[in-house]
Amino acid sequence: MQKVFPKPLSAYPWWIRIFFWKQRRKYGKVLDPGLLWGRSPRVFATVALLYGALDRRHSPICPALRSLVTVRVSQINHCEFCVDINSATMMKRGISMEKAAAVANWRTAASGLFTAQEQLALEYAEAMTLNTVDDALRDKLKTYWKDDAVVELTGLLAFQNLSSKFNSALDLPAQGFCKLKTPT
Repeated sequence: MQKVFPKPLSAYPWWIRIFFWKQRRKYGKVLDPGLLWGRSPRVFATVALLYGALDRRHSPICPALRSLVTVRVSQINHCEFCVDINSATMMKRGISMEKAAAVANWRTAASGLFTAQEQLALEYAEAMTLNTVDDALRDKLKTYWKDDAVVELTGLLAFQNLSSKFNSALDLPAQGFCKLKTPT
């Protein structure tokens, strides 16, 4: 059960309320994690800047692949909020319902459902989340991505681990963004 709660909106600094206004425009509501991160304005600002840097249009990691790996990290970390919002984003980025429903079981999914590059990214997401990355896996990454892209992918996975562990620890529920229920 959630033990830390948001403050009244008027209690947040004006510049954080601007972020909340943008969230309302984009998602139809203020995101629960933002309300909790906002309790520490400097940390909120830093997290928001990092997220913006990782989820930009011109990332060397394509948007659909970013969504696949963030959903998988969210599932491993049992973050209901993250699975919900990242699955909704994944669907908007063109991932098929069949593929979206199979993310948790990508290793045993129908042949050809996930490309070799997607499988490697999902393998890396799992290994990084479970602290089992080894030299062989790092070497395999270079078959698809240059060093700068590996750094971006690693940063994205680290951010998603931070975010999903924060939300899971504070027991933040899904906010109803995705009707697709993926196993956690």
